[in-house]
Amino acid sequence: MARDAFLSRVPVPKDNVHAMPTEGLSPEQAAVAYEATLKRFYGADTLDPGRPLFDVTLLGIGDNGHTASLFPGQAALQETRRWVVAVVGAVSEARISLTYPAIDSSREVAFVVAGKEKRDVVARAQ
Repeated sequence: MARDAFLSRVPVPKDNVHAMPTEGLSPEQAAVAYEATLKRFYGADTLDPGRPLFDVTLLGIGDNGHTASLFPGQAALQETRRWVVAVVGAVSEARISLTYPAIDSSREVAFVVAGKEKRDVVARAQ
């Protein structure tokens, strides 16, 4: 979806786009695999505040206030070392998500939000 909506319209090198793996992996395995991919691309195991992991991070927001599959009240919100985590039990389907440290390691972060049902949660976030 991101490729069709955004990435196909700008000159982003394919080596700079890293889809989260999901085929044939548990959420925990997918999180570990994606974190390893990001660390290889970044060239280090720790994030340097002076060198962002991402140039641009586009996020949505759910009508319950979640973003990047980080749901209110979940342990993933407290994660400070991992870059990617499995999110199990927040909603019916398991997900994987970037953590706040990984998202924070972005040169620019923007939210793309549509739908009047999200108006209240966006107002609370401002």
